[in-house]
Amino acid sequence: MDASLRGAQRLLGEWIPRIRAADGPGPTLETLPAAAESPRLEPAQTVEGALRTRAVPGEPRTVFGGFLDGTQASRIVTYVDAVPIVFATVAAVIRVRRDRRLVTYGQRPEVERGFYIPRLLVPAELWNAAVAGGYPVTDTSDDGRPISDDDPSSGRHPAALIERALQRVRDRRQALEHILAERWSAAEDSPLYIDGGLTGNRRVATATGNVGVVKRHRTLYVSAELMPVLAGLRPGERTTAFRIAPVSRTAVTSWYLRLRDSRGRDPTWGLVRIEVSETRADDITARADEVSRWVMAEAAPPAPLALPDPRWDTMAYGIRDCEEFLRAIT
Repeated sequence: MDASLRGAQRLLGEWIPRIRAADGPGPTLETLPAAAESPRLEPAQTVEGALRTRAVPGEPRTVFGGFLDGTQASRIVTYVDAVPIVFATVAAVIRVRRDRRLVTYGQRPEVERGFYIPRLLVPAELWNAAVAGGYPVTDTSDDGRPISDDDPSSGRHPAALIERALQRVRDRRQALEHILAERWSAAEDSPLYIDGGLTGNRRVATATGNVGVVKRHRTLYVSAELMPVLAGLRPGERTTAFRIAPVSRTAVTSWYLRLRDSRGRDPTWGLVRIEVSETRADDITARADEVSRWVMAEAAPPAPLALPDPRWDTMAYGIRDCEEFLRAIT
């Protein structure tokens, strides 16, 4: 990534001598403090009876054929008239089991490097230089709140511009993840473990072999009076299933599963939320128990294998392998 960043800096500097590059690569924007999403409770429509705990019957089973994860790294190349010029790498990979090892699925991972620039706020020569350099260039002038030609001050704060760029980088990373998930669904029969939710892509969310595993819980799909049910889950227990149908996204069937003992810890410690394609009411219990056994099997390796990762309580070994692989190539 550092070599690519220096190349991007040289590219703009050759075309526009007055531009001064940022000093050193610095930390990625993803590691800097950001405004956190407000935590909230959002009750969901239950589809397996009232929300309660259920012990997952049977032994965990190793069934997943592949593991999908993505990454992003964004840095500021320079500022032009207080406008941040962002250069980012986004990547995604599926790792599959071969002879008791994890290897890359297909010929290669998906990797893309490019500029993220608000076209309306920079000189035309800079935009043209970036485009001519051969990297993809994404216009961040519009994220649903467009910067107006009549009022260029709208969204003009440098921090707001960085947030716009980061959102576009996230969107592109997710697009690469969806490309791989769709490719897998079209060619493979074994289930795919996806780090994160499924609702953002209809084809991914409706493929029966895809299983999304969500580890972050800023939104908890439970009412305040039923929080004790969620907090009281023990290892190997799940909640009854519910339906999630975000606006402008694809509905899925979901439930919470406890992987590790959270006594004395945060109630969300060792907790994952699983998403699968919408399931018929008469199949929900069997389907949720089956997929829970698959997910539990991937959490079986002892904690030291995932240390020093602070997320080891919910980390699957296959996803950690994806992260290490992507870190090495980006």
